[in-house]
Amino acid sequence: MDGGSTDRTQEIVSKYKKNLTFISEKDTGQSNAINKGMKRVRGDIVGFINSDDYLEPGALDAVTSYFSANPSVMWVTGKCFVIDEAGKEVRKGVTAYKNFFLQYLRYLPVLCVVQFISQPAKFWRRELIEQIGPFDESLHYDMDYDYWLRIWQKYPLGYIDRYLARYRVHTASKAVVSPETQFRVEHDILKRYTSSPITLFLHRIHVQLALLLYRRFWVKRS
Repeated sequence: MDGGSTDRTQEIVSKYKKNLTFISEKDTGQSNAINKGMKRVRGDIVGFINSDDYLEPGALDAVTSYFSANPSVMWVTGKCFVIDEAGKEVRKGVTAYKNFFLQYLRYLPVLCVVQFISQPAKFWRRELIEQIGPFDESLHYDMDYDYWLRIWQKYPLGYIDRYLARYRVHTASKAVVSPETQFRVEHDILKRYTSSPITLFLHRIHVQLALLLYRRFWVKRS
């Protein structure tokens, strides 16, 4: 799904038109583009990846094998590297932090406090689309977090103990341009799913800590 790009995207993708469906047209935002794509899904397993991220070799085979071996699992995630514009791994501390939650705490209701799921490494069964519905097109930030919380309420999260994808951060990334907005929206989204003052307090504390680390370490390096 291409929002009508004016670079060489269409020229490059045309080389692979026998292997994929490519649609280039205006959309109203990222959530709208994702929903357009999900309406066209015909396979059993669904995932999406943005243009500046990519999957690790063998990732799709690993996901397919996992779902085949675990027919009761409805969604699954794996580990995800964070890379910069040059493809170099960065923010290793963030990756280790998320991996800790994935490996040891994913069975607990901690997603309401820490968003430890990396979107490029996340996959779900197509039948969930009918149950959960589309992405919220009113959201410009954290639409994936909203979707994960919806699934979280119904099904336990599966886990593949390997790296499935690489998420790229760069100067134009929404999370880099305005991390304060991202975390504020994340907190507002959480209020849709819980009214627990303890949970909301813990999430706010975690957000403030994340912003402090961001300003202290990553802003100085950019």
